[in-house]
Amino acid sequence: MKVTQERLPASQIGLEIEITPEMSKDAYEQVIKKYTRSANIPGFRKGKVPRNILVQRLGKDYIKAMALDDLINNCLEKAREQEKIKAIGQFELTTIFEELVKDFEPGKEMAFSAKIDVEPEAKVENYKGLVVKAEEAKYSPALVDEFLEERRSLMGTLIPVEGRAAELGDVAIVDFVGVIPSETEGEEAKEVPGGKAQDFQIDLKGGKFIPGFIEGIVGMKLEETKEISAQFPSDYGERSLAGKPAVFTVTVKELKERELPELDDDLAQEISEFETIAKLREFLEKKFTKEKEEETKQNKEKAIVDELVTHLEVEIPETLIKNEVQQILAQSAMNLSQYGIDVKELFSSGKWPEMQNSSRPEAIKRLKRDLAIATVAQKESITVDEEEIAGESAKVIEQLKGKDVDPDRLREVVTEDLLKEKTIKWLEENGTVELVPEGTLHTRSQTPKTIENLEAEVDSEITQASETVVEVEAKQVATVENSQDL
Repeated sequence: MKVTQERLPASQIGLEIEITPEMSKDAYEQVIKKYTRSANIPGFRKGKVPRNILVQRLGKDYIKAMALDDLINNCLEKAREQEKIKAIGQFELTTIFEELVKDFEPGKEMAFSAKIDVEPEAKVENYKGLVVKAEEAKYSPALVDEFLEERRSLMGTLIPVEGRAAELGDVAIVDFVGVIPSETEGEEAKEVPGGKAQDFQIDLKGGKFIPGFIEGIVGMKLEETKEISAQFPSDYGERSLAGKPAVFTVTVKELKERELPELDDDLAQEISEFETIAKLREFLEKKFTKEKEEETKQNKEKAIVDELVTHLEVEIPETLIKNEVQQILAQSAMNLSQYGIDVKELFSSGKWPEMQNSSRPEAIKRLKRDLAIATVAQKESITVDEEEIAGESAKVIEQLKGKDVDPDRLREVVTEDLLKEKTIKWLEENGTVELVPEGTLHTRSQTPKTIENLEAEVDSEITQASETVVEVEAKQVATVENSQDL
């Protein structure tokens, strides 16, 4: 068997494979033997069917097709091993199979072509001395005040509202259904996937739903039905809805307002393990300060990596892109399901191609970041030692106590994350990062954290926090994905 390689665009290898007469004959004979042993033909015992009868019943083209299928698969696998091809995904036959069947003759030489994705060859030049700007996230006492007001609001007593319309701060019970207006005349509007509910309780405050939804309910009266125009954000988690206008038909069924408790030690004891409001404030100040420090760190890392990618030269194979798209959609499904979205409807077969296409740009962006970082790590001989891997793995196992963990997969993920972290740190140390005030740059890909995000992040900690500062500071801060409620 002779194999000729050809480098193709998009990180692919093309193969021209020449088959010897002996190989083609053997493949054909193996199929004959297989069907002779297994074929059930009236008038003959199994295994005793004459060759000419077998060929007549099955058809010579059918036998040739089966022989070719086995032969091609075997030859491709041998070619992968023989040529030491670092393949990704499966081979794709580029010669028309029907033509091969037509021309195939057992005992004669033949040739066919195939291609396969291979590991991309990435190049990164001039990565030392990168100069970037990143926003510095600073702690503000207002974060603590807003958080405590949120908790105070949740502890309030709901009292029915009479004689007035809905106001910000109220709690409404509503029925709603959302549609995406038709962009083409004559087409029907499409219902928003998962955008339908009955007897849904909603706090009338900003940042909870897509822009325009809460604002439209404010001013409505009991039993009133109204059409509310809203707009899905451009960075909305479900990409098929991102940036799209929507119209929600909303009916207000109940209105309530909160009678709030005093912001005192009693409230602190009720919402946390702290005895006084002063100690709770102290804990929150430390917590939010760490949050802002971490946010600044992430801003710096993102700026460094984004600049690094501009120095990257690579052709990404389609197999890697498809795999990354699958991971993005799986993560989106997990995030959206936490907020009441019907992911089964969202991921229906009709929506699937559209969602895959809309996820491609983000998948390519992620892959470029990873490839750029990995290339620098290799060029600078940046590695992770066993002690670091074991230490970080132990932390993860402790966090996931009680859950099944694949040790091999865990090691792979931990090693990859540690290597990325060390490489980005090296880039930062060998570059320049200028910190600028928040809001100076307007290129963030993530939605800034709202008080609701911070509340979700802190809530589990304050209910378990002890009186000792050492134990408080030792707690692991969980990362909360930025998601919208609707």
